[in-house]
Amino acid sequence: MWKPHAPPPSRISKSPDPEPRQNTARRIAQIVKLKPEFVDKYKEVHAAVWPEVLQQIKVCNIQDYSIYHEPDTGILFATFKYVGYDYEGDMERMRENAKVREWWAMTDDFQKSVVPGAKSSESGSPAWWKELEEVFYLA
Repeated sequence: MWKPHAPPPSRISKSPDPEPRQNTARRIAQIVKLKPEFVDKYKEVHAAVWPEVLQQIKVCNIQDYSIYHEPDTGILFATFKYVGYDYEGDMERMRENAKVREWWAMTDDFQKSVVPGAKSSESGSPAWWKELEEVFYLA
């Protein structure tokens, strides 16, 4: 008897489906330094982020993600909304994706963490990007 082929297994790690409930987005801001010799390369790779990386970001409940560069100080400033229910779990799922780890290895070489003891984006703790405290918000 003919059976349709099952779709290929996804390499994207998905978050477990939470119970339906109200969730308020968590706004997150982070900084890291961009090495001056890699400014052009960093912009080039971010003009064409790998599809697997973009998909994993979305699956891990990250939305409205932007990265800004301040050329005088070399600071990269990232901001995004986390709309899931398990931030630590979603970040672990992000870390499990081989393409994301490959992307991080490449982009970490372009950066210098401002977090004492940070080794890499993949290592997780301490974080490579320094999370900032929100001191004001107007909706």
